Amino acid sequence: MASKTPKTGKTGKTGKTRKTGKTAKTGKTAKSTAAALPPAPTGRAAPTASTAPAPAARRSRRVAPVPATTPPTPATPHTPATPPTGRRRTRGAAAAVPAYGERALHNGCNGPDVVELQIRLAGFRGTLPDGDFGPGSERQVRSFQRDVMRLAAPTGVVDRATFEAIDAFADAQPIDFQQLRCPCGQCGGFGQGRFRGLYHPGRPSVEAYHRYEYPGMSRLLLWAVRALFHYMPEQRFTITSGYRCAVDNAQHRRTSTNHHGKAIDLDVARAPGEDKRDDMLRCDAIRGRIVETADAQIGWLAGNRKALEPSNIAPTWVHYDVRCYEPKYLVDAAFCTSLQALNARVPIRC
Repeated sequence: MASKTPKTGKTGKTGKTRKTGKTAKTGKTAKSTAAALPPAPTGRAAPTASTAPAPAARRSRRVAPVPATTPPTPATPHTPATPPTGRRRTRGAAAAVPAYGERALHNGCNGPDVVELQIRLAGFRGTLPDGDFGPGSERQVRSFQRDVMRLAAPTGVVDRATFEAIDAFADAQPIDFQQLRCPCGQCGGFGQGRFRGLYHPGRPSVEAYHRYEYPGMSRLLLWAVRALFHYMPEQRFTITSGYRCAVDNAQHRRTSTNHHGKAIDLDVARAPGEDKRDDMLRCDAIRGRIVETADAQIGWLAGNRKALEPSNIAPTWVHYDVRCYEPKYLVDAAFCTSLQALNARVPIRC
């Protein structure tokens, strides 16, 4: 047929047989009116063909070569897209990620130093420790600057004075890790790291039933407890339950895993002449103060929020936990076994 390219020819460059009815470059069926035309230019020098020299019209459409004296324009290098990590790329390939205290922090900052800030201010309103300094983190900073630093006009910017005030706040509200240690007598105080990824049989695979013995106490929880101590200095708090491992649970026939590093129980001694009802009313007042100042919830309906047992479960004590957080916020590095690790004191250089 006149509309097909002959099968006898080979492409000038590769030596492969040209397919019937298709152009050498695009693979689309050639029309009969264009069957005699040569292949579309490819940007390479035309090969020599003894049987079909290139017509003059084709040569006339070629772009004139660039003179040898004109240097070629370098190609613009491709810049890869920023990976969706939630952090901003640092300028310069060798630039180090700023550590906590090395730069001022404000709305728009991202990085592990922001995560550390969000943990330390967990009891001043609330946000996720996700490393993204947004409106929630700014609200935390303003609350801290107003209620601890006593600034008349909180800035929401973490400058050197704010970093130093956070360290002073930690010193003013120490945590007694002896009160937090598991009393089982076998685990060394903070579990044995068993049962990661295992849940109570027949129960949903959620943190409330996760049997993993976390390697210490949640740092976010303990910093939130510090804020409670600050907001209610009139109360003399005692830690009645900190870490309780699986051995201790078995000794007391308990099944709850909240105290595998994710929860703390607090009590306030009764004053002379007070009865149980007074105790219950005081605990309700403490829970209300935590909800107000730390954005905690009573119960466990919302995810990624600090939680309190309701009064029908904890009538005369305050149970505070972080079991509603997603696993990515409950990594091993988010737990500690000493006051030094909780404070994680570093030089302030900003």
